[in-house]
Amino acid sequence: MHVKDLFDLTGKVAIVTGGGRGLGQQIAEGFAEAGANVVLCSRKLEACQEVSEELKRIGVESLAIKCDVTNPEDVQNVVDRTLESFGRIDILVNNSGATWGALAEEMPLEAWKKVIDVNVTGTFLMSQTVGKVMLEQKSGKIINIASVAGLKGSNPQYMNAIGYNTSKGAVITFTKDLAVKWGPHGIYVNAIAPGFFPTKMSKGLLEKSSEGILKGTPLRKFGSDTDLKGVALFLAAPASDFITGDIVVVDGGAHAM
Repeated sequence: MHVKDLFDLTGKVAIVTGGGRGLGQQIAEGFAEAGANVVLCSRKLEACQEVSEELKRIGVESLAIKCDVTNPEDVQNVVDRTLESFGRIDILVNNSGATWGALAEEMPLEAWKKVIDVNVTGTFLMSQTVGKVMLEQKSGKIINIASVAGLKGSNPQYMNAIGYNTSKGAVITFTKDLAVKWGPHGIYVNAIAPGFFPTKMSKGLLEKSSEGILKGTPLRKFGSDTDLKGVALFLAAPASDFITGDIVVVDGGAHAM
């Protein structure tokens, strides 16, 4: 297989949750540029619709669907509509996420539950529902968006979000376990653990602590609006056909310090 074919997604069908902005949008654009038809879903339908129209201009087909990933009916609707339009699902990116900043001793229970529900339960529900389709197909690639925050503790001087860190640690373990369970059925499950990217979710944190964070980042920069495209494409494409259960860290080297 030619190296260009190893990164070709022509005709593939991908679902990207939280695809209307930030990291999800970046990943969706990368898939479309590689030839995939992309379904975008999130609670904010308008944002997904705007991105969907942009993807169509690239030359692929795209759908935008309203979805709360913690709601089983919404999740099933996304899968049903994807199958109605495309007949298959080749790639799932679990990107929808939530966070809440608070001291561990002051974290409200409802906030804790919300973060865990979106980041962990949402990832489970999407994977389970899409996975049933992939099990029938005997093929599929699932990419979970974890975080370097799930690999270790965070300096409270910069980041107090114990619910978020806990949830991303759970996503990492979920990724490894599901890879073991579904690998024999032709389904790949990997995760990306991004460091700090300027997004709506991280805006307040970066405005307050950017100098300290950059000092702890060997490359001395934050992630850009293209730094996840290649990694996500690699994990979705034939180039990664002997990789599963892995966590790819994309953080400018911060985890090495």
